[in-house]
Amino acid sequence: MIREAHVNGIKLVYREEGRPAAPPLVLLHGRTADHNDWNGITQHFAARHHVFAPDLRGHGASDYPGAYPLSEMAADVVALLDHLGLGRIVLVGHSLGAVVACLVAMGGTDRVERLVLEDPPPAHPLTGRSPVVEDDSTGFDWRMVHQTERQMVDHDPAWADGLAKITAPTLVLSGTLSPFEPDVAARIPGARLARIEVGHLVHRDARQEFLREVDAFLKR
Repeated sequence: MIREAHVNGIKLVYREEGRPAAPPLVLLHGRTADHNDWNGITQHFAARHHVFAPDLRGHGASDYPGAYPLSEMAADVVALLDHLGLGRIVLVGHSLGAVVACLVAMGGTDRVERLVLEDPPPAHPLTGRSPVVEDDSTGFDWRMVHQTERQMVDHDPAWADGLAKITAPTLVLSGTLSPFEPDVAARIPGARLARIEVGHLVHRDARQEFLREVDAFLKR
């Protein structure tokens, strides 16, 4: 079911599946995607969890406010959790969504029970990146792409330092063919690293392996 919430000064649209009494699980998509990127994944987890998959600000049917600090993206997620009355959650994030998930987890609250990071960007400034070139792609705000790219290239050292503050049990899934090195796993205390023979889109290009790794982690 597609719903919307007005939180942190903007509208967030989200997909909801599963039984309300089941443990909550939140899925955060990557840059330029939306909740549809989790098609097939939401149904799998909804068998055992109450699943929420929001469109992050600047994506899908959520608002395009024009300002896209990563910290505000994380604040949006926390505000949505408050709006939904959710306590401790399983939080899964891919790429940009993994960065947002880390910011939520390191935010000094006890909201994240378990954390799954799918091919997150490394914990250092991204160098050698080609400039962003706009095309006719739609479904997201190009201003978001430019602003988040600048935040990845001109890295805030607090991002890397904050990873050590994450206390939730963490699984990092890394595509061996991805351009991102999996150094985030070494910076999060006790994090488990799983390498999968695929590129950046692990949950799409190696769905069964992705689900098997996440299911095993959640059962531990």
